[in-house]
Amino acid sequence: MAFGDFEDNAHSKPLSEINIIPLVDVMLVLLILFIITAPLFTPHAVTIDVPEASSQEIPNKPNNIVLAIDEKGELFWNDERIDDKAFAARLSEAVKTKPQPELHIRADKKTRYQRLMEIMSAAQRAGMTRLGFITEPTK
Repeated sequence: MAFGDFEDNAHSKPLSEINIIPLVDVMLVLLILFIITAPLFTPHAVTIDVPEASSQEIPNKPNNIVLAIDEKGELFWNDERIDDKAFAARLSEAVKTKPQPELHIRADKKTRYQRLMEIMSAAQRAGMTRLGFITEPTK
């Protein structure tokens, strides 16, 4: 079967060139389908390989601040119970001292993650540059 123009000429010859426009159209449609369906093949769960907490004892310097957070979210500044306003005030005072003390956070396992983020954000806003977590060594 030959492709040509619509004029009915007796002298018209068959067109010997290949029309690749339909081929390109089909390939673009397939490409779009693959782009749309490719994310469906990846698993929806995020797999994270969490490392084990193997810690060594760090000597407690006198200017380090140990902030304990119980399961209710209450704060204890070096074993003294404080509220959020007092925490912010003490943080701003601690940041001004030279050298700046380290803030060591010791949180209960049942402490909400949001509460930890609030504490860390408050420390960052106050200008605290050294922050660490106190953990129990693995047995």
